[in-house]
Amino acid sequence: MNSSAAAATVGLVSAASWGGSDFVGGLGSRRAPALLVVFAGHFVSLFVLLAVCLALHLAQPGPHPILLAAVGGFEGSLALALFYRALAMGAMGLTAALTGLLTALVPVLFSLFHEGLPAPLTAVGLALGCIAIWFITHTPAVKSEGSPPKALLLGALAGTGFGAQLILFKMANGNGILWVMTWARGAGVLAMLLVLLVRPPRAASGRLQLSGFWLFGIAAGMLDTVGNLFYLRASQVGRLDVAALICSLYPAGTILLAALVLRERPSRRQIAGIALALGAVLILSH
Repeated sequence: MNSSAAAATVGLVSAASWGGSDFVGGLGSRRAPALLVVFAGHFVSLFVLLAVCLALHLAQPGPHPILLAAVGGFEGSLALALFYRALAMGAMGLTAALTGLLTALVPVLFSLFHEGLPAPLTAVGLALGCIAIWFITHTPAVKSEGSPPKALLLGALAGTGFGAQLILFKMANGNGILWVMTWARGAGVLAMLLVLLVRPPRAASGRLQLSGFWLFGIAAGMLDTVGNLFYLRASQVGRLDVAALICSLYPAGTILLAALVLRERPSRRQIAGIALALGAVLILSH
């Protein structure tokens, strides 16, 4: 198996894990605020990662990878808070699409400058993948109410933050993937805690329904951790742009799970996006 095929295969596992994490987290968010669900998952997965690293007596990476991983985990959690804030302000379809596109586009552009231009066929696959992400994530509103500029700005900042996190994880990537993820998760938990302290979660009704939400949070957090680990591996065996683009196709997994479990029928636009995503993966795997 060549490096492109290996990166595509591992990237698909990452995308599936991230898609599953968003699906489970979405179910938990019906019981409690989304940031609280995310914090629960991050907190528990941090201790699981730490326990595994200590039990296996894994060697710590150097201070440089640790710093990059911690910065990536911290700013990635802040980007998540910005994303949820942007969604709450309206224009969800356009905001989510802008965030998803920038999540893939930022590392792709970084890779072009850092690793050089890809092969022509790879460039076609990257372009097709970006179009697929837009189709999958952008759901036009039934009524055109305009897009709040602040919501789009926050969505753009969130997407840039997510993309930067992928770059930082790639730069921190080397030996000691589990420790890299542990330091990233620890910094992410700190960032989430700060956000929750500054803006305590409130339910729309004024009362929080907390029963059972933490189980969804833990499941989502563990799936997210698995997705991160496979992304780290994908960025090891292949180019950053290929790994980041394929892993960023995770919304397709969320949509498919919603269709299978909740019987939520995807739109024609989303089905077309998933088809384009499959074509992009086939091209990028060669």
